[in-house]
Amino acid sequence: MRARDNPFATARVHRIRYRFHGESWEKLLQRLASMHYRGAIVGPEGRGKTTLMEDFEPHLRERGFEIVSLRLTREQPRFETGVVQELAASIGPQQFILFDGAEQMSRWAWWQFLRRVRGAGGLIITSHRPGLLPTLIECATNEDLLAGIVDDLLHEPTQTEQLHLTKLFAKHHGNLREALRELYDIWSERATGPEECLP
Repeated sequence: MRARDNPFATARVHRIRYRFHGESWEKLLQRLASMHYRGAIVGPEGRGKTTLMEDFEPHLRERGFEIVSLRLTREQPRFETGVVQELAASIGPQQFILFDGAEQMSRWAWWQFLRRVRGAGGLIITSHRPGLLPTLIECATNEDLLAGIVDDLLHEPTQTEQLHLTKLFAKHHGNLREALRELYDIWSERATGPEECLP
């Protein structure tokens, strides 16, 4: 099986968008406006924070904002020299900052960042922990969510039932990203050898 033909290939998984549970875009955007367009998407790894942040873009553009995207990761926990200074010099009320990975910053660097971008029209961050900005939404997962995503990727519920998703969900402590990566490996093994299933 070619990697791109694996139903759990990265490109296919990335086409799955954020799924609300007891929430809606209308309510979320109303809450964001009531927070003066500043809030945090909070949750552990693999809960859909980045996907949800990406899904904000068209809704914010409809409201006349220009999107400025920033990202920090464990592999790159700091901005390159001059990035924040250049941003601060050009930021204005039409710009809306979407900042993925804000928890990578030290407290001091975070407060410096906030001071420099205070003129922006809005700021949404993702963070593993609450406290950097008021929480806009807390992302969580459950077994039904994993099963629904797998159903959509496989298009065959009978195959989904054979994957022992309850054990997989528990094994990865609710991290759907890691669960789907393991399913990618399982599917690759099935294509080259005897059918595998989770222990």
